[in-house]
Amino acid sequence: MIGSLRGTLLARSPDAEMIVEVSGVGYRVQATPRTAAAAGEVGSQVFVHVCHIVREDAQTLYGFSSLDERRTFEALIGAHGVGPSLGLAILAVHHPDALRSAVAGDDVDLLCLVPGVGPKTAVRMLVELKSRLDLPEVEAPPGTDGAPAATTAQDDARADVRSALDELGYGADEIKHVLSEMPAGDDAGSLLREALRRLAGAA
Repeated sequence: MIGSLRGTLLARSPDAEMIVEVSGVGYRVQATPRTAAAAGEVGSQVFVHVCHIVREDAQTLYGFSSLDERRTFEALIGAHGVGPSLGLAILAVHHPDALRSAVAGDDVDLLCLVPGVGPKTAVRMLVELKSRLDLPEVEAPPGTDGAPAATTAQDDARADVRSALDELGYGADEIKHVLSEMPAGDDAGSLLREALRRLAGAA
């Protein structure tokens, strides 16, 4: 398995694919726009950490600027429903430190900033990634005695409300604001009615 490449950057495409030549062999490497940009100008020397994925119909190299990014990518694709393309998309939006903070803080909204990640997918990812990432300590809100900020049922209910409001045409900022003010609860119907009441009052 290929773990890293050091060579010459021969080409870089608009979709952040790089061709890195090592000892006369050009390797096609998929990367995030940030990693591709950090590689420098075509013709320069480049080093990338690589996740080498082998499947029946293809072998694909995914390149990263740091070992932390590669390990975070491997944790992401180990989660149910997260393939390499979505894993790259997540790292294109969130640096590993920001991603760990989002997971530790149960921040569904931050994960939903990634194209292709909806509320329900984000909630599921939060649950799975808690056991896969080395998370920072998050101070519990006063009065919770260290209990998690929300249960899975509460997360699911809020995800349903977020999805319903999105389908009703409310903007992302409006939804984020009203959800931040909502009381805890796992009854999606009651939460939706309360959210609509608050949104109507703000109109």
